[in-house]
Amino acid sequence: MNSAGEGRVRLPRSERRAQLLRAAQDVFVSKGYHSTSMDDIAENAGVSKPVLYQHFTSKLELYLALLDGRAAELVGQVRDALQSTEDNKERVNRAMRAYFDFVDAQGEAFRLVFESDQRNDPEVAGRVLKMEAECVSAMAETIMADTHVDKARAELLATGLLGNAEVSARKWIASGRAIPKDEAVQLMSTLAWRGISHFPREGEA
Repeated sequence: MNSAGEGRVRLPRSERRAQLLRAAQDVFVSKGYHSTSMDDIAENAGVSKPVLYQHFTSKLELYLALLDGRAAELVGQVRDALQSTEDNKERVNRAMRAYFDFVDAQGEAFRLVFESDQRNDPEVAGRVLKMEAECVSAMAETIMADTHVDKARAELLATGLLGNAEVSARKWIASGRAIPKDEAVQLMSTLAWRGISHFPREGEA
């Protein structure tokens, strides 16, 4: 632990917080929530425990801050994918890519969202459910705006499409990226498009 370094370098609060979050993410991804201690995080960040506790009062608070950030990233990527084009086939492709890009990001932060050993905690579960609901809502709104499908059916379709995206992206990572990402995205988006494209567009007979 670099206690001496703390005395020489005093980061602004926001920078220190970001540094602690990065250090915590590395440890949580590597060891899991239950096997990680605040000592581990402080050591990885090169700070003392008192400095860590100045920013986060508990391990759970720190974990939730990380989870909130990663969940917001995925929701933003899905929304951007759906809003970036009017071509529905391309929307499906870009939404699929959002999940593959998310799991392919440096640091494997996706594991905090999809593979956490803390999912049984109500606060963690609630945040993950909120993230999933926001992604589904964005996709369902797009489906409803362009088809004759009502809200309940659009949400079910959106859940299927995004569930497909999540599971296939995680499988791709678990396989060691056995095929190029572009090809994997194209395979899965083609599969998804062949299903969703059979629903008539608004205004069509």
